Amino acid sequence: MPEQNQTRPGSHVHGRSPQLRVAVAAIPLIAMCVGLLLLGDPVQRLEATLTILGAGFVALLWAERSLRNLPSVRSTTIAILLAAAAMRMLLLAVPATLSQDTLRYRWDGRVVAAGFNPYRLAPDAPELAALRDDLWEAMPHREVATVYPPLALACFALAAKLPASLLVLKILFSAADLLICALLLALAQRLELPTARVLWYAWNPLVLIETAGMGHLDALAVAGCVAAVYFLVRARCASAGLAASLGILAKLGPLVALPLWFRHSQRRWRFLALPLCLIAVAAIPITSGGLPPGLVTYGVSWEFNGPLYEPLWRLIEQSGLDTWLAQVLDRLKERNENHDFWNLFYPYLYPRLLAKLALAVGMLTVVAVSWRTRRRLRATVSTVVAATGVLFGGLFILSATVYPWYLLWVLPWAALARQRAWLALSALLLLSYLPQHRPLELMPWIFVAIWLPFFLLLLREPRWSTD
Repeated sequence: MPEQNQTRPGSHVHGRSPQLRVAVAAIPLIAMCVGLLLLGDPVQRLEATLTILGAGFVALLWAERSLRNLPSVRSTTIAILLAAAAMRMLLLAVPATLSQDTLRYRWDGRVVAAGFNPYRLAPDAPELAALRDDLWEAMPHREVATVYPPLALACFALAAKLPASLLVLKILFSAADLLICALLLALAQRLELPTARVLWYAWNPLVLIETAGMGHLDALAVAGCVAAVYFLVRARCASAGLAASLGILAKLGPLVALPLWFRHSQRRWRFLALPLCLIAVAAIPITSGGLPPGLVTYGVSWEFNGPLYEPLWRLIEQSGLDTWLAQVLDRLKERNENHDFWNLFYPYLYPRLLAKLALAVGMLTVVAVSWRTRRRLRATVSTVVAATGVLFGGLFILSATVYPWYLLWVLPWAALARQRAWLALSALLLLSYLPQHRPLELMPWIFVAIWLPFFLLLLREPRWSTD
């Protein structure tokens, strides 16, 4: 049986109204946000920033436990959302320096607003020389064309046409983040789960700093995912399809969940029709000249802190697997006179790419398994929530690139399921900023500090369930 909120609507606990209890529980986390705001540039004072965020997780744990029996009524939902909004408003003024993604957002918006195609023109293209300024100078990876879908570019272009473009982007993505919070509260009520579980997303320090603070686009795409699941469990398949489409047009991640959500749709083709049509239309400017080079570059070259990738490519290197495969090719060439064909494969026989190929096979397997979920599990509201969490969690673990804000894709489902390994990871993953901004190596100790506790907790409690 699911945990139930034991307090009747309108009753008081410990002599306090539910709204007052929410306000009291939110005070330490609001204080955390004030502290981050007063610190200023988080990179310049990174150690202090991480300390304050760590204290915020302690406050979050206390808040969730103190509100565990919170009644699921409209007034408490509003109180939680108001507190979440206050936290995000405070962090809007924090400099977005932990990540350089917003530099790219603003540049791509400028390119689109000027009428150029950012899928074909990288920032260092001569055609864009007239747009260059300090923003262009500060931006990394200027040789790589954009990888962002049309809805994301539309948001970037809108912000580029308004004063304070960075603040506009932060407000847009924070609004999407608050929508996620509202939808999770509605899902918790439908699943008869304790309202306080949603705090692990709504008041989570990682979520707060990465959306309102660093202005990451992912919140917009994740909002589409959560809305899609919300409408699926309400049997509103067309609305679910629209939400999934918007998520995909913001960032490509929701594409992998379409087979799973299709299986859980009561009217499957009504769900899938709109995503297929919108994706086809949106793909015209993206693929008119072939696969965007930015996507290829990202898939082949990007790598950081992948929990399986980092040890795997080192294991391949130490074992000499790449050398053995090269020897296999040598023997094939000896048996076959078509040397030019076999020579095509040699440039790809290096440990890092072999590890990525192996993990890509793993990702395809995770998506295939998610497709079969309904055959193995009873088709309930909780099943689609848990299955979505398993899907995004599996892909996250298999990714070669793991930045803290990537966890936004897993946390909504981990919060509802109270999956402790993933909730703990939301605190631990912030340590990955140390090797990015300090003269410290990721391997081995920071990597171990992040991933060893996570995998130990996951082994202890691997099951995703909202029961």
